[in-house]
Amino acid sequence: MSYIEQLRQVIGHRKIIAPGVRAVIRDAAGRVLLQRRGDFGTWGLPAGGLERDETVAAALAREVLEETNLRVLRAVPFGIYSNPDYSITYPNGDQTQPFTVAFLVEEWAGELAADGDESLELAFFALDALPPPERLHPPHRQALRDFQTFLDTGRLVVD
Repeated sequence: MSYIEQLRQVIGHRKIIAPGVRAVIRDAAGRVLLQRRGDFGTWGLPAGGLERDETVAAALAREVLEETNLRVLRAVPFGIYSNPDYSITYPNGDQTQPFTVAFLVEEWAGELAADGDESLELAFFALDALPPPERLHPPHRQALRDFQTFLDTGRLVVD
């Protein structure tokens, strides 16, 4: 049972601050990998929460492997998100405010495969040809815009 599941047994659906990671993974053509999520059915970045006694780097590697079957070989942070405006209520009623570190996965290995649970489908998209906003997971819309800013400026985004 995950740390968040254990916490939910005590506090129910009330809003918690949830530490997490998300990954921008690009192919050789520069397209970004998105997953169609099992919880909302929207497209988003591979992402997930930290477990107790886990670093953000370890959480990134674990979540990417679980959801995409890819191994993270090298990654750099490009964004930190904690704004309450990014709060979300999951279909089961759980409420979270993120404290998320977004990474550009600069090097990866493996054969792409959706896990069929958290990731229903995986596909690469050009930044100028992403799914429409209503089909993108709301917390990841801004991260994708910020990623473009990071590419243009090299500056870490903090929001």
